[in-house]
Amino acid sequence: MSVSPPPTPPSRAVIDDEWRFQTITLPCECVEDYRPGGYHPVILGDVFNNGRYKVIRKLGDGSYSTDGGYVALKILVSEISGSTTELRILRHLAEAAPAEASRHVTPLLGEFEHRGPNGVHKCLVFEPMGPSVNTMVEALPQFNPRRQGIKALAFLHENGIAHGDFQPGNILCTLSDIASTPEEVLQQEEDVQARSISAPVQRLDGKPDRWAPRYLCVAQPLVPFTYYAEGFKTKLSDMGGAYFFTNPPTKPVTPLGLRPPELILTGAVGNTADVWSFGCLVFELITGQPLFCIPGSEDEDDDHILSLIERLGPLPDELFSNWKNSSLYFTTERKLFNCELGGVAPGEEPLMLEQTSMEESFDLAEPDLDETEARKVKGLIRWILQYDPSKRPSPAQILSDPWFCEINVR
Repeated sequence: MSVSPPPTPPSRAVIDDEWRFQTITLPCECVEDYRPGGYHPVILGDVFNNGRYKVIRKLGDGSYSTDGGYVALKILVSEISGSTTELRILRHLAEAAPAEASRHVTPLLGEFEHRGPNGVHKCLVFEPMGPSVNTMVEALPQFNPRRQGIKALAFLHENGIAHGDFQPGNILCTLSDIASTPEEVLQQEEDVQARSISAPVQRLDGKPDRWAPRYLCVAQPLVPFTYYAEGFKTKLSDMGGAYFFTNPPTKPVTPLGLRPPELILTGAVGNTADVWSFGCLVFELITGQPLFCIPGSEDEDDDHILSLIERLGPLPDELFSNWKNSSLYFTTERKLFNCELGGVAPGEEPLMLEQTSMEESFDLAEPDLDETEARKVKGLIRWILQYDPSKRPSPAQILSDPWFCEINVR
């Protein structure tokens, strides 16, 4: 093994032949993203802000820390750690409507900068929260999250802000009072055998690495400390994809299956993208199945558009005219003749699949609803998932829907 120092990794996402590390199979972040401009290397016990914060647990994309009380630290990658839109939006909400903001969105408690081997990182300090709705659904089958998140979304939209990444993973449950919980109870173990941390991070060339941590931590959401009894509350988190209505991004971070049709076909980013995502999530959280399951591929847009037409019906002419690959699947008379992504291969017969509407898919999933409630929910989803963005209801209008009026949405 050479005694020369390892080369500095590139300050961009690496390609396959530039991988530095042996593969880590635990559910952790990608170790290759520890590079200049990327993640700051963190291990349990690290301290920040002149010893004010000590890392005791990893919750997910941030680290759980202690400051007499407990807070959550979100350490941004250094290449975006300037005056980010996320920070501007959090400050705006805190100034415009502090009481409402703290009820609906994980509040920003403070901020500071931390210098590390990969650059200067903005660190955001938040109220500690419990696991996401996704985690709770997996951990507790009896957990019922159907009606969560829409009041928070209405609050954001009333203040001229779109969340941009509205999904169950960004709806967090509140915690029981943990202020008096001893640190050793919350402390994450440094235990490879228990799979709470990875085996030591090792470079392929055998050299030590100054840009990555000694090991990766597996996220351990605070499920045992979550308040999920009757009247439990949630808050929206991760405003990293949020934007002001007056300044939409060119490339939103909306998850693949939750993209509205105008974004897929024209790249348009409007004020109702969150609403479209919410409509898809109502279906998913009630049935346990995504309305549009779109694996990432070179044909993902065609796959999504075909799924839209199958579940919701034909596209309006102005949208259909923007689909450059429509001739691979539809005749000039707009009749479906092929469902094979990428078109029909030479010498092959077109592939035709049975078409299943949103309502039929909903009923086939057999959700635990009586016929009357199921009809209301399907009507709500139809009302939301309109191809014309101008006809979609606002979050405030959704809250006036009969399905929501009959319950107490917190």
